Amino acid sequence: MPECPDDPESEDEVYEVVDLTEYARRHQWWSRVFGSNSGPIAEKYSVATQLMMGGVTGWCAGYVFQRVGKIAATAVGGGFLLLQIANHSGYVQVDWKKVEKDVNKAKKHLKKKANKAAPEINTFIEEATDFIKRNIVLSSGFVGGFFLGLAS
Repeated sequence: MPECPDDPESEDEVYEVVDLTEYARRHQWWSRVFGSNSGPIAEKYSVATQLMMGGVTGWCAGYVFQRVGKIAATAVGGGFLLLQIANHSGYVQVDWKKVEKDVNKAKKHLKKKANKAAPEINTFIEEATDFIKRNIVLSSGFVGGFFLGLAS
């Protein structure tokens, strides 16, 4: 009697061996979420290494941003304070009509320039979004490190 391949009593059953490491390498979770081209860095380093690299660079950037922001805010605030003291003491006279005229002129100039620069800005945003999608683990580490750097 010939054996039927679907027969449950057949001793020569064929099993397919699935290599889970190769499957996991080809079907990563971020590939399903962000697309198949999930990046050169994702293939070179482990997830832990990417998070560490992103976290350290993010922390450094956040720390520098915090320090520079404090210095800039102090300088601008101090400058305004000195101008107000000088104005109150009579050392400086401000022609507010001229200031208003110059500010309106600058607004018009910026609106014209903004319309011309829009395609370049959109291209930059698209490139940045593509980079973040390709390097999602590194980018998420950077964002977390950046916030920690701001807080420290």
